[in-house]
Amino acid sequence: MERLFQVLTEREEKSSVAIASNESFSGWTRTVTHPRLCAAIVERLTFAGNIIETGTDSYRLAQTRAGAEQAG
Repeated sequence: MERLFQVLTEREEKSSVAIASNESFSGWTRTVTHPRLCAAIVERLTFAGNIIETGTDSYRLAQTRAGAEQAG
C-alpha cells in the first residue's frame, strides 16, 4: 500500500489514474489497515478527481459466490 501511495503522489497533476473497486472508501480500512495511510490514499484519489459509481453488482463476485455455494 505504501507503494500505491508513492505512485499516486508521483502521478499527481501529471497523469490520470483509474482504480476500480467493489468496496466503498469506508471499507478500504480492511485492506489498507493503517488508518493514516488509508486516509492519505483516499485523499490522493479523490482530490480534483471524478468518482463514477455504476451501482451495479460485480459479475466476478457473483460468479465466485455461486461457485462457493456449489462447492460447499
